[in-house]
This record gives sequence, structure tokens and C-alpha cells, in this order.
Amino acid sequence: MTTRPYVILSAAMSVDGYLDDTSPERLRLSNAADFDRVDQVRAESDAILIGATTMRRDNPRLLVNSADRRAQRVADGRSEYPLKVTVTASGDLSADLNFWHHGDSKLVITVDGAVEKVRATLGDLADVVSVGPELDWGLVLDELGRRGVGRLMVEGGGTIHTQLMAANLADEVHLAIAPLLVGQPEAARFLGSADYPGGSTARMKLLEVRAIDDVVFVRYAPKERTA
Repeated sequence: MTTRPYVILSAAMSVDGYLDDTSPERLRLSNAADFDRVDQVRAESDAILIGATTMRRDNPRLLVNSADRRAQRVADGRSEYPLKVTVTASGDLSADLNFWHHGDSKLVITVDGAVEKVRATLGDLADVVSVGPELDWGLVLDELGRRGVGRLMVEGGGTIHTQLMAANLADEVHLAIAPLLVGQPEAARFLGSADYPGGSTARMKLLEVRAIDDVVFVRYAPKERTA
């Protein structure tokens, strides 16, 4: 039986729960010290996953920035950078995005109806695999497990965080809470409406909380809910 990865949801959000505002520029929620913490988590991960919407909107490179951390990965017998993964049901991707042109291996997980479209768009920029007629997160994690991914860092967006939390597939949640208020209902949120396991009274286990300059870092274990 395939062992699924240990899944970490990672996000920076405002005090009122937003991942961004509605301005054209990306809202800087975190600070330099917390960005370095994120870099460490990336370096410890076997793969980093983002959704196609986040890729199109933010155009991230998703790299381990520290040369020392990259060197340690190599010394440990791993690739310099973690595998980069995106998930898309529509197959609407562009070969020009930064995601494909930095780091090491890339993987696209999609559905039967979009797999040929993605392969035609990306060519040899990424490995492309379908999990069937519909996107099933259990099958996504099974596929990553078969590829040797033991620790998966999920960096968004909110739709993916919501789906994984609702399916009870997140092992940890890492939240950097910035001292900002967005207050724009149309802006992206960390989590949306869903039928979450245990309902509104189920309390997640707190693993860690600490201040990182003006940001509060909180780590929860969603699967260890209590009534």
C-alpha cells in the first residue's frame, strides 16, 4: 500500500483571515524573519505544491533561497530543490511562468480531459499525470507517495487549503498571522466555506505558537481534533 505524504498547509494571512488584497500588487503579509522560516520548511520538504490559480496570479519561483540549505539537501543525497507540483483541472497553464524555469523537477497532476492539453502546452518542462476523470485529492497524494514524496508543503491557494482541510488530509497547518486588516470580501481567504470534520466545535491541537518579529506563527494538528 502506498504511503501518502505528510501534508503541511502553509500560509501567511491577515488578522481577518485574508491571503491578499484586491490590488494588482501582491500584499506583503510576512516579514524577512518569517520568510526565512518558510525557506527552512521548503528545504525540509520533498515537494512543494501550489494550485494553478496561485501560479497564474502570483507567478512564484518556489525555490529554497538559502545556498547553505540547498547544499545540505545535496549532502543528504537529495536534489538541490524540492519537486515542484501543481494541480489543475482545467489545464489552463502557460509555459512562460517562472514555476517551470527555476529549480529542479516539476510535476503537473491533472484530469483525463486536460492531460493532453497540458502536455502540448508544456512539452518537456514538466512531467504530466492524470488521476482520472475528476480531481481526487486522495489520488493526488497517492501519486506523490508513489514518487517518494514523504513530506509535502502546500503553499496555496485558499481553494486547495479548503479542500484538503475539508477532506481531513492536512497533517499540520502553519499560519503566519500578520498585523494587518484587509476587510475586502472579494479578496482571497485562507479558508472558505466547507463541511469541515467535526463541525464548528472541533478544536485542533496546538503544536506551537511564537512571535517572529511582528508576525505570530501558529502551528496546528488538524487531524487531532477534540470535541
